[in-house]
Amino acid sequence: MIKKLFFCLCLVLCLAPAFAQTLPDKPTASPVSDFTGTLSGDQKQQLDTKLKAFEDSTSIQIAVVIVPTVGDYEISDYALKLGRKWGVGTKDKNNGVMVLVALNDRKMTIQTGYGTEGALPDIITQQIIQNDMKPRFREGDYYGGLDAAVTNIIKYTKGEYKAEKKNSVSKKDGGSIGFIIIIVIFILIIVFRKRGGGGGGGRIIGSRGGASPFWWFLAGNMLGGGGRSSGSNWGGFSGGGGSSGGGSWGGFGGGSFGGGGSSGSW
Repeated sequence: MIKKLFFCLCLVLCLAPAFAQTLPDKPTASPVSDFTGTLSGDQKQQLDTKLKAFEDSTSIQIAVVIVPTVGDYEISDYALKLGRKWGVGTKDKNNGVMVLVALNDRKMTIQTGYGTEGALPDIITQQIIQNDMKPRFREGDYYGGLDAAVTNIIKYTKGEYKAEKKNSVSKKDGGSIGFIIIIVIFILIIVFRKRGGGGGGGRIIGSRGGASPFWWFLAGNMLGGGGRSSGSNWGGFSGGGGSSGGGSWGGFGGGSFGGGGSSGSW
């Protein structure tokens, strides 16, 4: 009996790596993975752009995957294991969604991470499969089905999370700006008190009611310099532009899945 148990244990350990190899490696460039060549380059790019934009605004990660077959595994189990291996969703929120299509098996599934099960209950994922994916897949319109499914997933999960915003000005910078403003006001008060007399050297208001260019330059330069680099224009409170968004995709964030979702066939 002991020998049999030992043999079974060795067999399981030997088969585990083989099972792991049936799951494709985690993508690093796009949340859209087509291992069948079904989608055209433009179609994949359109899905990629939509998913990345949604991730940027909500932190929710949606993976779209097309594989030839899942073999002897249930498509829901395959998608669940793939979502866990890839870590779809952020690690702290587990807010990932896995949309998997097995082309030769004519099966599809939508699996939800722990953090998206509330926004995407099983009844909703089943509706998306039956109403958005199934009829289009039967007509051979795989991109149309996936795009419609992604659109509705975004609609239902849009208000669930928000991406963390990065402050363009730190608290330390904000305190420096406030201190500079106080100094400028103090200088202006002194100038106003000393104004008068025949000469215009100490006045902020000229004889025709216009402000002296020197004082406007000083105030603008001090106010603008507090929140911008020395090479910027002295524009005072004009807002700085954000990043261009041209950086590469950061990959999946280490989320996990709990088994929620639905499956179907066409």
